[in-house]
Amino acid sequence: MAKSLEGKVIVVTGAGRGIGREIARLCATEGAKVVVNDPGGAADGAGSSAAPAEEVVEEIRKRGGTAVANFETVAEAVPASRIVKAATDHFGRLDGVVNNAGILRDMIFHRMSVEAFEAVIKVHLMGSFYVSHAAARLFREQESGSFVHFTSTSGLVGNFGQANYAAAKLGIVGLSKSIALDMNRFNVRSNCVSPFAWSRLIGTIPTETEAQKARVEKIKQMGPEKIAPIVAYLLGDASKEVTGQIFAVRMNEIFLMSQSRPLRSVQRGEGWTPQTIAEHAMPALKPSFYRLDRSADVFSWDAI
Repeated sequence: MAKSLEGKVIVVTGAGRGIGREIARLCATEGAKVVVNDPGGAADGAGSSAAPAEEVVEEIRKRGGTAVANFETVAEAVPASRIVKAATDHFGRLDGVVNNAGILRDMIFHRMSVEAFEAVIKVHLMGSFYVSHAAARLFREQESGSFVHFTSTSGLVGNFGQANYAAAKLGIVGLSKSIALDMNRFNVRSNCVSPFAWSRLIGTIPTETEAQKARVEKIKQMGPEKIAPIVAYLLGDASKEVTGQIFAVRMNEIFLMSQSRPLRSVQRGEGWTPQTIAEHAMPALKPSFYRLDRSADVFSWDAI
């Protein structure tokens, strides 16, 4: 079979470990030249190390692929732009961007520090913007390109103790859709992937109760290699008609996720008052209210 990314140049952020590592490896196997970006920090973003990115590059080269390491942070505009520049400096072009880099600083909302909230927003949401914005000019000029951004059911559905992460991940959905709308005329695509996979970040989930322990054991069965194929597909020419979508991947399942649309409406010719809203509008709308579900409540069956 022909390689789906032959001749393409792909940037993968957060590619030193976990899901990003598997994406970088598969992209290289599918013929792409890969910029393996990872500053090598801890799960909360602290510290740095060249080793994770360098190890992935070495692995790709041993398997006959082409890759270079990059250690810039996505959390600041200028360093993020240098990730894109690394692709053009080394390989002369850029065809796809995977915004995978992330950190976690979980805490129940009333105890969450401003610094913890801002740090997560900077890496996930601002980082996705910074890298995408730097690449967008290139994609506009060549009238082609694909963005794959990582979202999460923490934002799409909900979860405890992740206000910072959920806000960032739902913001990424809006960012992706806006890119898809604005750049469709230039044949540039933008999609989101929500992964279910065991990773270093998921390893920070508390396991204090038996239910939490059981949940983590189930997630451990979902390898990060299961996420990489849809990402590689979305980067390739076979997905040229796919843009503005949100996909979730869990083991061997691929879900097309819903996007916000009206559910029900009520109208009153003479307008509304707080009293008539309480008496008529809310009772009519309430049967369609969403419950305070978490991801585990919605995806309640075992992975296939």
